[in-house]
Amino acid sequence: MTNTISKVASELGINIETVRFYERRGLIDQPIKPEVGYRHYPDDTVNRIRFIKRSQELGFALDEIANLLSLNDKPCSQVQELAEQKLSAVKEKMADLQRLEKALNGLLVQCDNNEDDNRCPIIESLQP
Repeated sequence: MTNTISKVASELGINIETVRFYERRGLIDQPIKPEVGYRHYPDDTVNRIRFIKRSQELGFALDEIANLLSLNDKPCSQVQELAEQKLSAVKEKMADLQRLEKALNGLLVQCDNNEDDNRCPIIESLQP
């Protein structure tokens, strides 16, 4: 089976424009267009797009993914360093979300105990 752009996009559940975007960003190579017919994407390119999509699902930005792809032939320690940086960023986001959760829970408790329907503890907490 040939891998035309529409078949690749369909197989991977993405838009054709996503494939073209990856080409413009240099994340994948654009196959040479034959004299007659359509460009055919090799299996390696399809697998590379899968890698890109999976990396995005894990929270990596396209610049980070490009860096990961460029490290393909580099020592594992460089890839590990990038993963450690990403893990640190994820932990920071989690800590921020936990602080937000605690603040929202506190505000909801104030709402539950609020007997004055004309004032709202949440709105009051947002005012300067």
